[in-house]
Formats: sequence, structure tokens, C-alpha cells
Amino acid sequence: MKNKRVKIVLNAPVILAFAALCLIVTLLGIQSGGRILHNYFTTYRASLSSFWTYFRAFSHVLGHSGWAHFANNMCYILLLGPMLEEKYGGKRIAGVILITALATAVINFIFFPSVGILGASGVVFAFILLTSFTGFGSGEIPITFILVAAIYLGQEIINGLIGADNISQMAHIIGGAVGALAGWNWNRR
Repeated sequence: MKNKRVKIVLNAPVILAFAALCLIVTLLGIQSGGRILHNYFTTYRASLSSFWTYFRAFSHVLGHSGWAHFANNMCYILLLGPMLEEKYGGKRIAGVILITALATAVINFIFFPSVGILGASGVVFAFILLTSFTGFGSGEIPITFILVAAIYLGQEIINGLIGADNISQMAHIIGGAVGALAGWNWNRR
């Protein structure tokens, strides 16, 4: 019997880079007692003349309030992201991450002026809904998409109405919408 060597491969460079950046920012946030997170990786209403307002509009998806927040988001991102990056390509997945970040920042800036948000939860939900389109064919709507969207939206609406867990349901819904629109657009042909 021939001895086969197992090798580790870099299968999803965009996802791995995103996860690595999130890890670095989370560790810096923990080490700084949250100061770095608040100043550079949380989006909130601030002066439009400040460079940091625009930076935070994208960087907030890298910040996490602690190890548990980071681990929960990264489990989903590292599970779903490589499959999505393989199917759609790194540029498109980077685009989903950036659009989700910007959309949640803009909505938060306009409608929730006293709330700061951080974390990749919106990206997670974009990936969840985008994943449900992987078997999508022309002129078809996958039943998995309908079920995931119904369960997900129902849960977020209920949590938004009765929950007090400091999780931004708005970011989840916006991320889910970005993922659903990307999945529909990329797979409808």
C-alpha cells in the first residue's frame, strides 16, 4: 500500500483573511478593554466630516464584543464561507461582506442614532440566505430558501419585538436581504 501524504490547502483566501482580521481585531479589543472596538470597529452616528465615520461603516463587521461573540460568528462564516467562495468567487463574496457592512451602517446611522453596532452577524445571515440559493435553477425558487427565510425572518421579528439581548436584529435582516438579493441575482440565469 502506497503511503499518501495529507496536505493542508488554502481553500478560501477571502474567508480566511476575513476571519483572521476578525480574530486580530477581537484580540485587540479584549486587550484594550474595548477602547479600540469603540473608536475604530463600532459603527454609530458621528460627524460626516470625520474619516473614521466612513472607516467604521465598513470596519464594524471585524469587531466583536468578546470571545463568545467572535466564536459564534466565525463558526458560521468558516462553515458556509468556503463553499460560497468556491461557487461564486472571492471577489463576489468580498462584495457581499462590504455591501452588508455598508448597508447595516447606513441603516443604523439613519434610524438608530444612539445605538452602536459591531460584529459579523449581518454577514453570517447574508451567507445563510446566500447558501440556500446554491441549488437554484432558472425560473425556480428553492423550497430551502423559502423555509430558511421564513424561519429566519420570523425569529428576527419575534426577537426584535420581545427580546432584550442587545443583538441587532436590524443587522441580521439587512444581511439576510443582501444575501438573498445576491443569490437571486447570481443564480437566476
